[in-house]
Amino acid sequence: QVRLVESGGGSVQAGGSLRLTCVASGVNFKIAAMDWYRQAPGKQRELVARITSDGSTNYADSLKGRFTISRDNARNTVRLQMNNLEFEDTAVYYCHVFYWSRDFWGQGTPVTVSS
Repeated sequence: QVRLVESGGGSVQAGGSLRLTCVASGVNFKIAAMDWYRQAPGKQRELVARITSDGSTNYADSLKGRFTISRDNARNTVRLQMNNLEFEDTAVYYCHVFYWSRDFWGQGTPVTVSS
């Protein structure tokens, strides 16, 4: 059974930093592309960042280089380092993997940025 568990969210002032962590189980992590999504109040869920099995990364254009996704295959972990946070980054952040032809999501971790 695939399970994704996020942690690291919280409240921070604008300009601050947070690091989100997602631990995956039930997947062959080394071959899985891993994603971070976010959903702000009243908005659709959007892709924030993706890291492929070979370490290639992609980011939403709006992030302007403030976020960094990384993976640790030895710990089945994917992280999202978020710097210079803005009020508009306030959202619930979800870890995601497409595996066995299905989408799997974590429970989400909330991030609140105060201006």
